[in-house]
Amino acid sequence: MTARLLHAEWTKFRTVRGWVIAMVTAALVTVLIAMWAGSAGQDQCGGAAGGPVTCQPDVPLGPGGEAVTDVFYFVRQPLPGNGSVTVRVTSLAGVVSSEQLNGPVTAGLQPWSKAGIMVKASSRAGSAYAAIMVTGGHGVRMQDDYVDDTAGPPGSPGPVPAASRRWLRLVRSGDTVTGYESADGTRWTRVGAVRLAGLPATAQAGLFVTSPDQVNATGGAPTEATAVFDHVSPPGPWSGGQIGANGTSYPALSGRFQQVGGRFTVTGSGDIAPALPGPADGYVSPEHSLAGVFAALIVVTVVGTMFVTAEYRRGLMRVTLAASPGRGRVLAAKAIVIGSVTFAAGLAGAAAALPVGARLLRANGKFVLPVSALTEVRLIAGTAALLAVAAVLAVALGAILRHGAGPVAAVIAVIVVPYFFASPLGVLPPGVADWLLRVTPAAGFAVEQAIARYAQVASSYTPRYDYYPLAPWAGFAVLCAWTALALAVALVVLHRRDA
Repeated sequence: MTARLLHAEWTKFRTVRGWVIAMVTAALVTVLIAMWAGSAGQDQCGGAAGGPVTCQPDVPLGPGGEAVTDVFYFVRQPLPGNGSVTVRVTSLAGVVSSEQLNGPVTAGLQPWSKAGIMVKASSRAGSAYAAIMVTGGHGVRMQDDYVDDTAGPPGSPGPVPAASRRWLRLVRSGDTVTGYESADGTRWTRVGAVRLAGLPATAQAGLFVTSPDQVNATGGAPTEATAVFDHVSPPGPWSGGQIGANGTSYPALSGRFQQVGGRFTVTGSGDIAPALPGPADGYVSPEHSLAGVFAALIVVTVVGTMFVTAEYRRGLMRVTLAASPGRGRVLAAKAIVIGSVTFAAGLAGAAAALPVGARLLRANGKFVLPVSALTEVRLIAGTAALLAVAAVLAVALGAILRHGAGPVAAVIAVIVVPYFFASPLGVLPPGVADWLLRVTPAAGFAVEQAIARYAQVASSYTPRYDYYPLAPWAGFAVLCAWTALALAVALVVLHRRDA
């Protein structure tokens, strides 16, 4: 491919005013829809109508500013300065409630039920903490500040049967908290160490129990867990209390504890984890501001197909191929030009839409979940790349189908339609929706997912709640693979057919 051929294709594009205007429109519509989405639904978290709103979510904020769930039962005492807490967990059992209010309660332990010991900056929900625990089905874990999770040694049990009791220990030294576990209370294994920035001189330390909802495709059922502790050190006095809201309307699932001599029985429900967007009101993830990408995608798809089909319709493809007999080079030049122009338009649109949309969302009563600067860069660049590859796919389909609205309809059918049926409409079973977003070009939308999955969080990670089955760049790679396949077929068609 020569610079001359690329220049020729670029000249074709820029001299058609309608195509240039369409690309500018794609960028503008991305921003305008972000502004509309950000302005809809005012005053979700208080404030005078039409006036400035200081928006906070209906959940507490963690040390990193993220929305979190911090609901558990805590049996605690002050820990002044450096020190340690040691316990033995002798049993862990649970119950699951019906999804109906005041429905039946049956025995069952949620896999992420947690029972253990914790050092926490304060009793305020959302404050910094480090904890080591046994779980209902994931062994011994050390977790801190809601998002971090470290597995214990291989072979550590999930539930705690009497034959496999676990000893747990936390040691504080300055801002560093180190967790240990043991099978016999003599030989200790270090699980992890974390630094809690700003941990006060006197922290809160003690025993805790919590148990998240049993999640399924249609919702969740509240659960509770009960753990028995002994060999608790240091000695009391101990006081028990609920941290955070109860998190459930089921009176049977309220936290409590009982102490008989050196034996503690503690019951709790809830979770200590990131609060994830989905069915909850009052907070959204940043990609909410990129809703206009769907309209922009249709615009660039139309331009991409017309970049090829217009030459066939006017009989100019023969001139193009006569001037440059290398048909593969012609197809590649068209793909590079349309991809580059679309990437530039998408980059401009996404770079403006993300901050503008977020600002309007906050001003109109929504809490936008914070993400890192690197994630924001990925959202902007990934959106531009998504549009660019979709436009190249349209070029390939235009070269295959040559005429009519078929190429545009084909791109919409393989990208937009699967996404809408699998995600926002939520009309497909989760398994089918998951499959569609793995194997169709719609998998490319995964590049816009801002909020990560957390293995330690019991949540409905389904397309209905904007979670994709593939990682962001893996989903984008699926779209690229389909585009490469379409380009290969287009090349074969170009060689076999007359212009």
